[in-house]
Amino acid sequence: MTRKLFRQIVNGLIIVLVVFAGFYFLAQPYAFQGSLIEPPLPTADFSLKQADGKNFRLSDQQGKLVLLYFGYTFCPDVCPTTLYDLARAKERLGENASEIQVLMITVDPERDAPDQLEKYVTTFDPSFIGLTGDITELESIWSDFGVYRKKNETNGASGYLVDHTSRVYVIDRNGNLRLTFPFGMEFEAMADDLAYLLDSE
Repeated sequence: MTRKLFRQIVNGLIIVLVVFAGFYFLAQPYAFQGSLIEPPLPTADFSLKQADGKNFRLSDQQGKLVLLYFGYTFCPDVCPTTLYDLARAKERLGENASEIQVLMITVDPERDAPDQLEKYVTTFDPSFIGLTGDITELESIWSDFGVYRKKNETNGASGYLVDHTSRVYVIDRNGNLRLTFPFGMEFEAMADDLAYLLDSE
């Protein structure tokens, strides 16, 4: 066997291996980095108040991915960190960012008025929406999403803190719960999961 023929055979084998490797990786299912809800769970519609007394309905967001977070404006650490990461994940999506709607529903309705919520969430991204309502409405929504909430009295100026669920709930274009993101998940990983959902639906 000549050296030239040997090189041709080796090069041919490399090309075949590259092609097979490409097919193999393309055939692999996407591995979500958040927690996948399978099968997807339908979410109950709700109506809450936003700034200027406007009523917000979840069902009006069909066609978008909704990132639902439960927090409060006096939150010292977890809430601002999460909202900052959501803003960065949304920004990372580029032109597809308009297909994402981030909501924060208060777990502290005693202190979080609609205008205060709007001012708080829009410091992270102008498109973010803060929502509140009467305690009966909120308790129903907290229950639907399995949200934990407990008020803890403190000696600080705020008077109390609220322990609460820190996950982000991802609702797909059809109103189904598809994913949850745990606190501390990297915003790049969030963006990857969201980009896949946007491309696959």
